[in-house]
Amino acid sequence: MSNTPHLTFDLNDPGISKGHLVIPNGSDSEALSLPVFSLNKGEGPRLLITGGCHGNELEGPIVSRRLVDWLPEAQTCGRVIILPVLNLPAVQAWSRDTPVDGLNLNRVFPGRADGSVTERIADAVSRLILPMADTVFDLHSFGPKWDFPPASTTHPIADADLMAKTVRLAEAFRFPMTLVWEFHDTPGMFDTWAQSQGKVFVCVELGGGTVGSESLAIYEAGVRNALIALGLVDGKAEYLTYRQQKSSQTLATLSSDELKSPARGIFEPRCSVLDEVKLGDVIGILHSMDSLSADSIYIRAPTTSIVCAIKSGVHVDFNEGVALLARPLKV
Repeated sequence: MSNTPHLTFDLNDPGISKGHLVIPNGSDSEALSLPVFSLNKGEGPRLLITGGCHGNELEGPIVSRRLVDWLPEAQTCGRVIILPVLNLPAVQAWSRDTPVDGLNLNRVFPGRADGSVTERIADAVSRLILPMADTVFDLHSFGPKWDFPPASTTHPIADADLMAKTVRLAEAFRFPMTLVWEFHDTPGMFDTWAQSQGKVFVCVELGGGTVGSESLAIYEAGVRNALIALGLVDGKAEYLTYRQQKSSQTLATLSSDELKSPARGIFEPRCSVLDEVKLGDVIGILHSMDSLSADSIYIRAPTTSIVCAIKSGVHVDFNEGVALLARPLKV
């Protein structure tokens, strides 16, 4: 077997191609074969869709497989490449990080050819797959411990033109929320690496909590809306019904908008995602498990804002995030 990453087929082949991206073996693991689907219909947009970057976020792999089922009949032009599972060892272990080396795949891009298995995955994707696309949809979710609406997200981008293009495409999903998320300055993220090469990159957060059929239908419809906006699929986009409402709003959140637990205990949410809260409103209550005589702690909104994420009633440690607030994006 080759000791360099390679594809088992040529991405330039016309029509449908199915095969694998082979990640070479290393001292820490055997070689990996990541399934790849390619549909090349000639001139037009070049889109890469990825899922399973984090192994406990399975909405992306499921929606990706659904796309493979109907895209061949629906796609009218251009090229779409789909990698349903970027981090196969993490998905198999239902672990956010790779169990072999403990690394977060979304923190090691562009990777290293001579690195650990997570770094080798990032290297192969960076060198063999990413150059073939102009636009990337990376399908994530907020995981089982959070309540979070279907959302398309991006981080602030220094290039104003690329930022505007990214926000427009993120809004085209017509999810209940489009979020411009000021994230901690974290190196090695897939989106920042792709954006440094001028590519439009939308991180799609496909909700949070349990993975249900109704939610998956919403997620799939949102991705279809974005494919229509790109011109890859014909049809009319629609606003999606989420919790009995059809609406979409573009919000911005800062690093300081994350509310954290002041102590250990069970967090009881007292509001829902997309609720508007005012200064002093109760976001949630923290209950001590060490003593029934200890007073519960009320966590309140520091300002008028919109709840875009909230923990789903779990035991939290001191300084662990319990909610994320946002406000309308100022253009």
